[in-house]
Amino acid sequence: MTHKNFKTIGIGVAFSPNLKANLYEAARLSLYFESKLVLIHVGEKSQEKEQQILEFIQPFINDNLNYELVFKTGNPVDVILSVSEEKNVDLLILGALQKENFVQYYLGTIARKITRQANCSILLLIKPSVERIACKHIVVNGLNDTKTKKAISTAFYISHKLQSKKITIVEEITKQEVAVSVDDDKSLRKSAIIKERLKMREDSRVNSIIAEIPEAYKSQTITKTQSIFGKRGYSIGHYAQFIRADLLVMNAPIKTSFWDRIFPHDIEYILSELPTDVLIIQ
Repeated sequence: MTHKNFKTIGIGVAFSPNLKANLYEAARLSLYFESKLVLIHVGEKSQEKEQQILEFIQPFINDNLNYELVFKTGNPVDVILSVSEEKNVDLLILGALQKENFVQYYLGTIARKITRQANCSILLLIKPSVERIACKHIVVNGLNDTKTKKAISTAFYISHKLQSKKITIVEEITKQEVAVSVDDDKSLRKSAIIKERLKMREDSRVNSIIAEIPEAYKSQTITKTQSIFGKRGYSIGHYAQFIRADLLVMNAPIKTSFWDRIFPHDIEYILSELPTDVLIIQ
């Protein structure tokens, strides 16, 4: 099964209070995935800026980090997207502070636009840390979608690289699929039967995907499937938050002529609240 390889990781470098933490996270991931790191700063190049960035990543340079610094002026969204295309970035990291007003502003102006337009995977970091915090539990969507196999296999690949202990594959089932009005014991039983059948169907589909994952990626990881009845995107986000997952892996929405109507149904719910660090697989 094909998982998403991250040969080149990019990060937008802003001189914010989280700069050091964001750089440490990006550099660590680059070493774990044996990737090149492209550091993109939207603004004029200066010796002072370059020196500050290099000072922060020096410990990783000592560990043979493969990196490139890019300075470019212009609109932040346009610059980050164009440099990512030019440098063949597979994974673009975007950091956000956890202050509510700033997060809402940041997501509204930068991350949402980039997420909608990027041709690479996106990692949204809400809790960057200078000291490494182990990624113990990964939640990944198990939607009945053409992109789901890649998302699940990538989640296992990441789990293997980061030595995570647990993966939960969440099957979101809409209330419309149950579609029974419960007003007596008979209809209650009917609803329960339909839910159980749907759960068995989804478990069977997801288990067939898991069976194709290389054993090396599964042997050290506890794998669980979880059916959730509710609104897509909204339900899995709240589930990831409730169980305190360290990473939520989601499919990127399919780009169609109905993009603006389709997009909010899934990822937009996640972006509006960001329950944890979120990886959107393109």
